[in-house]
Amino acid sequence: MSEQRDEIPVLKIQRFCSHDGPGLRTVIFLKGCPLRCRWCHNPESQSSGAEFFYTPSLCIGCRICEQVCPDKVHVFQPKHILKRELCSECMRCAESCPTGALEIQGIRMRIQNILEEAEKDRAFYGKTGGITLSGGEPMFHGEKTIELLKSAKSRGLHTAMETCGYFDEKFILPLVGNTDLFLWDIKDTDEQRHRKYTGVSNRKIIDNLFAADRLGGKTLIRCILLNGLNTDGKHIEKIAEIYHALKNCRGVEIFSYRQYGESKYSALGIPYGGNKNWSVTSDHLKEIRKRLLALGVRCSINR
Repeated sequence: MSEQRDEIPVLKIQRFCSHDGPGLRTVIFLKGCPLRCRWCHNPESQSSGAEFFYTPSLCIGCRICEQVCPDKVHVFQPKHILKRELCSECMRCAESCPTGALEIQGIRMRIQNILEEAEKDRAFYGKTGGITLSGGEPMFHGEKTIELLKSAKSRGLHTAMETCGYFDEKFILPLVGNTDLFLWDIKDTDEQRHRKYTGVSNRKIIDNLFAADRLGGKTLIRCILLNGLNTDGKHIEKIAEIYHALKNCRGVEIFSYRQYGESKYSALGIPYGGNKNWSVTSDHLKEIRKRLLALGVRCSINR
C-alpha cells in the first residue's frame, strides 16, 4: 500500500484516559515496536503494517473474503484456513466481512488528522491534560513521531509519551524539546533476562533514559513486575539506584503482569508467550512498594 510522507500507522485513539500522564488524556496508540515482550498484551501493536484479527466463532462461511482477496490468503477446505504469510495488507477481506469475523487492526493517518481527532477532546484537558503517544513504541517511526509532537506543541497541547526507550539516540534532543513528560518503561534491569524475554538488550534503554535526563527531560519510570522473574531484591535495588541517579524523575510506578492479551494472539494466529504464574498479587505489590519507599523512592502502584 502506498504511504504518504506524513502518514503514521495508528492502532487506535482512546479518549478520556486518566492513567497515562497528568489530567485527562487522549492516548494515540501507534503501530510498530522493536521489542517482542513475551507478556505483551497488545500484540497487534508490534507490527507497523496493517493486520486483521480473525474470530472463527463469528465466521459464517460466506466466502466473501476468499472472493475479494487478491493474494489467496483465505481458503475454504471446507474449513476457513488462513495463509497470512501471503497477505499484502490490502484489507479488502476485513472491509468486506459482514459479521466482523475479520477485523482490521491499524490504519494510516496523516499527522494533521491525528491531531484534529485529539483536539476534539481539548475542552476536557483543562490545565493538566493533553495527548499521550503510546504503542507499540512511538519512536519506531522516528522523524514522523517528532513531527507529530512538534505539531502538537505548536497547537498548545501538553505532550506525554509512553516509551520502551529503545530508539536511536539522535532523536533524544528533539524529543526532550517537544515532550513534556516521558513515561519510561524499565522492564528489567538484568540485561540477560531482558534480552531473553524482550529480544533486545536494556543498555540502549537505560543510556537513552540518562541522556534525556541530562537534557532536562521529565520522566516517570514504569516497571512491570512478573512473579518469579523480576521481583527479586537485586532488581528492586537497581530501580532505586536508577531513580536516585536521575535529576528529573518524578517517581516510579509499578504494576503487575496481567493476562489480558491471550485471545489477541489467537486472533492474530501467533503463539502466546505469557504465563499466568507471572501475576503478582496485590499484597506482594504493596510489599515491593514498601521496599522502594524505604529506599527513598517515590513509588505508586498502577492498578
